[in-house]
Amino acid sequence: MKIRMQQPVKVVVEHDLAKSIMEILRLEDKWRVMIVLDQFLMGVPAVQEMIAEIQKNNIEVSIYGDIVPDPPASVINKGAEAMKNFGADCVIAIGGGSCLDSAKGINIVASNGDSRDILDYVKDESLIRDFKCLISVPTTAGTGSEMSNALIVTDETTREKNAILSDRILSDYALLVPELTLSLPKRQTIASGLDVFSHAAEGYLSNLSSPVADAISEKVMFLCTNYLPKAVAEGQSIEYRERMMVAANLAGWILNQSGTIVGHSEAHILGSKYHFVHGEAVAYALPSVLEMSASVLPKKVKEIGKILGAEFTGDETPAEIGTITKQAYLKFRDEQVGLHPFSDYGVSNEELVKNADEVLHERFAGNTSFELTKENVTELLKRFG
Repeated sequence: MKIRMQQPVKVVVEHDLAKSIMEILRLEDKWRVMIVLDQFLMGVPAVQEMIAEIQKNNIEVSIYGDIVPDPPASVINKGAEAMKNFGADCVIAIGGGSCLDSAKGINIVASNGDSRDILDYVKDESLIRDFKCLISVPTTAGTGSEMSNALIVTDETTREKNAILSDRILSDYALLVPELTLSLPKRQTIASGLDVFSHAAEGYLSNLSSPVADAISEKVMFLCTNYLPKAVAEGQSIEYRERMMVAANLAGWILNQSGTIVGHSEAHILGSKYHFVHGEAVAYALPSVLEMSASVLPKKVKEIGKILGAEFTGDETPAEIGTITKQAYLKFRDEQVGLHPFSDYGVSNEELVKNADEVLHERFAGNTSFELTKENVTELLKRFG
């Protein structure tokens, strides 16, 4: 029997970071806290107030701030050593997706004695048996890492991005504080928001989708189309920021149920090689994925088109549905949200097609609803952008 929906993470939406964190620590009876954060957040008043409040309550604190994008194994392993030496009974992760992923990895290595190298847990996820209390506080509205049972770690030797999937690494709490996203630059707001839409759209089109997960995916896409352009245009609006944080949170939940498909496979492989921003990469991949998916899931692709504002007569062929939905997405992505053109990266599509084999065999590609071949993956890479 396949369980179609489960959600053990306790989700809290609040506006006072320090007060909320202290309430959770008291509830969970935690006294030695490891804080993993993006270094620049040390200068944010709300974070400073949180640290001061924790210390005022006689809770021991250790801070690890050596987080970098696309977390390499060495950064995670170093943090795990610090956590183990400190003897933390709880981890608070504050930052973007790379930070939240790093905190999961640090927690895994520090809590389990089989290996001090996170890459060993990539090879054998059954080694993950213990996991300390994790409170995840996202500062972007994109990755959904605070809800997902996954983390991505980069192997510095091969430069490959590797995934770990385990329900044992779910956060105990996801604390959403929209005020933490008010200072996000426009480009980061765009990239993270388009990542949210891609999580929902790819989950909707995944072989692992279900009626329950689909209903949530539809709502997430609706929230993105209605609030992402507003959050980009009016970045100081707590209402719009909160709506996008909720969308990202729900989309992270969907990742656990339905996964992602070949669009994310493209982003993982190409991102690790050419350093594309992840949210931008999935947004460049999605138009052609929508178009190809229409051949096997025309009703679902049509529903995505409707959410995006496309109009249909009811007489369209699957190919026409794919084209109409793709055009509606491009209008949303490029005109309403304002993603910069792929050409800005200076990488040709001829270069991208060299990676077809790796994309074809990437972990999440197998969730794709249409059969992937070297030929159609090559075509996807030719149209990437």
